[in-house]
Amino acid sequence: MSIEIKVPPLPESVSEATVVTWHKQPGDAVTRDENLVDIETDKVVLEVPAPADGVLGEIKANEGDTVTADQVIGSMDDKATGGAKSKGKDGGDKGSGKKPAAAGSSEEQNLTPAVRRLVAEHGLDPARIEGTGPAGRITKEDVIKYMDGDNKDEAPEPKQESKPAAPSTASAPQAADLGDRPERRVPMTRLRQRIAERLVEAQQTAAMLTTFNEVNMQPVMELRKRYKEQFEKAHGARLGFMSFFVKASVEALKRFPAVNASIDGTDIIYHGYQDIGIAVSTERGLVVPVLRDAEHKGFADIEKAVVDFGKRAQAGKLSMDELTGGTFSITNGGVFGSLMSTPILNPPQSAILGMHKIQERPMVENGEVVIRPMMYLAVSYDHRIIDGREAVSFLVAIKEMIEDPARLLLEV
Repeated sequence: MSIEIKVPPLPESVSEATVVTWHKQPGDAVTRDENLVDIETDKVVLEVPAPADGVLGEIKANEGDTVTADQVIGSMDDKATGGAKSKGKDGGDKGSGKKPAAAGSSEEQNLTPAVRRLVAEHGLDPARIEGTGPAGRITKEDVIKYMDGDNKDEAPEPKQESKPAAPSTASAPQAADLGDRPERRVPMTRLRQRIAERLVEAQQTAAMLTTFNEVNMQPVMELRKRYKEQFEKAHGARLGFMSFFVKASVEALKRFPAVNASIDGTDIIYHGYQDIGIAVSTERGLVVPVLRDAEHKGFADIEKAVVDFGKRAQAGKLSMDELTGGTFSITNGGVFGSLMSTPILNPPQSAILGMHKIQERPMVENGEVVIRPMMYLAVSYDHRIIDGREAVSFLVAIKEMIEDPARLLLEV
């Protein structure tokens, strides 16, 4: 019996999506709940699982095509199994008479969306990259390793003529032959388009200003050094810096409600809770999963959530609900070496905290010059509802709590 494969329901406010990768081809055997195709919205990548065991039939929406909710993008037969491609003991296709493809060949590789983009952006041939993942699958690390040196002594091979692929040119990079000055035109992903829209929106709609300060990280670093082993044994999580800044932000937001507020038309909405967005950089772009009810979470809860967000963001497994909302955001450019920056608001939020690189600098304490591990902090804010006094006082409150972590426990 033929079964239709449909686009799953899209999140609210999302009208369309893009087909990113088909993991199976017509005639391939599939098992129930096996991922057939990845579909990208402007925030998340949705997986479409097989509704039953059977064989993939027709593909009606090719990679790069724009689709909508409940649109039929393919079909499968839950009864046909005899003609499906399945592996025999020798690794070849049963009944096909073909020898098994060489390890790492493009016929056998199912590239993830992240690997596919990386390969396309750098004009690489997947057949030349040795896969170390399950069943020889190419991982992101394999591609990076290949680019970092494994291919330096290899002369590029001319591309072989291949059979025309299904018409899906919407997402294919187009290279211009300009001799030693090549150019490639690559369409923006939906996520990158959405990021661009929101950043421009923030610049155009908010009266955005940034205030700076610096914080001595030595007290927190000494506290982490003293208790990190005990903390990890007790909670199964590493004690990082983010939990300190989340806790400090929560307490500061309680003192300055306007920083935790947002504008809706001519009204100001004061939120009686603290949902903190944690910016995470991925290959697809920056995403900001939200730590709900941060005011009720302890250090271990925060650290576990941050690690979980990071892993699932890289794998494209965050849900739309986790990427929606938030009353305040934190971004850490220091992990990339940034010494100072002006973070951009995440609408409709009215403020965002920017953390930066920890660097030893000479400081004057009690009339003496000493070396301290310092970090510049930045708070960008919407001057329409947050006055300079409030923004500066808010950042000073965070600074004081980080420099005296006991304040976070005593809430003073």
